[in-house]
Amino acid sequence: MAGASNGPSPATPGTPKPTNTNLTVSRGLSDWLRANRTSIAFTSYQTGQLFLVGVTPAGTVSFNQQNFSRAMGVCYQPGRLYLGTSHQIWRLENMLRPGETANQHFDMALIPRNAQTTGDVDVHEVGTDAAGRVIFVNTKYSCLATLDLNHSFRPIWKPGFISKLAPEDRCHLNGMAMDGGTPRYVTAVSRSDSLTGWRERRHEGGVLIEVATDRIVTDQLSMPHSPRVLGDHVLALDSGRGHLIRIDPATGERTDIAFCPGFLRGMSLHNGHALVTVSKPRNGTFAGLALDTALASRDAEAWCGVLIVNLASGDIVEWIKLDGFITELFDVAVMPGVVCPMSIGPDTPEMRSTISFDREISPLS
Repeated sequence: MAGASNGPSPATPGTPKPTNTNLTVSRGLSDWLRANRTSIAFTSYQTGQLFLVGVTPAGTVSFNQQNFSRAMGVCYQPGRLYLGTSHQIWRLENMLRPGETANQHFDMALIPRNAQTTGDVDVHEVGTDAAGRVIFVNTKYSCLATLDLNHSFRPIWKPGFISKLAPEDRCHLNGMAMDGGTPRYVTAVSRSDSLTGWRERRHEGGVLIEVATDRIVTDQLSMPHSPRVLGDHVLALDSGRGHLIRIDPATGERTDIAFCPGFLRGMSLHNGHALVTVSKPRNGTFAGLALDTALASRDAEAWCGVLIVNLASGDIVEWIKLDGFITELFDVAVMPGVVCPMSIGPDTPEMRSTISFDREISPLS
């Protein structure tokens, strides 16, 4: 993987990936990260990679990348990262003590400490509730679920229009907005209640649902993703049209905030900005959407990358762009207070040899 033009890209241990992808960043990205006191995590399920983006002591942008099979939803809590993958949900922990650094300049070193096996349930977005339980969007079974010690998952909610839990991806439930430590809204591509019924309803009929009441807030969306509560409104990605939008949860009224050149999926909010991932539309599933017309009307090509949108103006103020082999991203999360993070991937020599422990011996009783 080629590094960004203005920052290092540490080599990824483990299974080699194609190297014909170039990462470039906007000129002001390092300043934006420092001014907003955050770093970024984003995922590519296409190539199965977790990317961590920060700023080195020299002021350049750092990319650290590790291989996780079909990396999807990512959720950051202070000192901890949850990552949904092809058949597991990983918990990565920061092994550094206060004041320590790894490899001279990383102020966070995330190590895989647990992998809960769910089976292939098509985990999309991941969050944690007020009690610290992992809540995730189980797309294959059209429900929200949590982890279970004995079973693949424990379902905790499904839309009222879904008649049974079945591995049929009926409505393509995909996004979840946590608010006050509980799931408050979800997005789905349609209200279909049959095997992959959503695929014929990609252009319209996408829904935002209030979890507590099962109320359809709006059904006027096109392939919506990633709802997020912000004040009295809900932000979401109207992906089939290529717009970041604001929704009034009382009326369902939709207001466009920004057009983003690509198929939108993940979103994270920070300091009056929305960080979103965009992908190049895939033939078949994404063909014929309004996004195609919107790009053509602007004489534009679809991007693969991360865009930072000023919510007040709707301007894209900074960006990360991937050109080459990687054409699709999934989720993004901000990591407030972290300057330059790194991680270690599973099944790598580093994972086998990196050992830390509490030096104070705990008594037996």
